Amino acid sequence: GAAQIVRATLQSIGYQTRDLVTAMADDGATIQRLRVDGGMVANEWFTQFLSDILAQPVFRPAVLETTAVGAAYLAAVCNDLVDHEQSSAGTRRSETITAFSPTMNSELRDNLLSGWKSAISRTLTKAPGKP
Repeated sequence: GAAQIVRATLQSIGYQTRDLVTAMADDGATIQRLRVDGGMVANEWFTQFLSDILAQPVFRPAVLETTAVGAAYLAAVCNDLVDHEQSSAGTRRSETITAFSPTMNSELRDNLLSGWKSAISRTLTKAPGKP
């Protein structure tokens, strides 16, 4: 039903994020803190699942649409309403952060990731006539 489709969609985004974070780590990046924003992270279940599947804490700001806030500060700076230092301090000064820590056991995480990798391998197909 609809609930299962929504859950599968949210899970797939968590798995894809895990794939990206892993690829970044494979390229030498060290992710010290994962901060998320946007409307989707208002969903407590999704944000907890993301922390669980990444096996690391995820931090969510009180203001979920930080891109919009950043654009507003940029417009204010460009119109000399505030200076750059004020805008930078303003975005961090009163920020309340909710931290999500992983609670999923490693066996379940490994099983879920194995299922994800299996599903991906089954959906990837080679074009006819291509090696």
